[in-house]
Amino acid sequence: MPRVVFTHRVSDSAHWASKHSERVEGFASWGSSVVDYLSADGSNNVALTVDVHDLAAMQAALDSPEIKAAKQAHGVLEPVTIYIENR
Repeated sequence: MPRVVFTHRVSDSAHWASKHSERVEGFASWGSSVVDYLSADGSNNVALTVDVHDLAAMQAALDSPEIKAAKQAHGVLEPVTIYIENR
């Protein structure tokens, strides 16, 4: 199961962090062990890691209206960069 890292900016890091449980629920069908990271310099740069058990489902979900709405509600700013663990 590869670990996937997402990095992006947000409009408000405290607001984004408060939405952790929604991310866990939204990613549950394809991933687990969701961990949020806030920038040490206090900027609005954030990251999260997810252990992904179905990469195809993840890709499909990222293009879904539900994830797009969640990104907007959580204050996610594009671009989102995705890294997949190389094993």
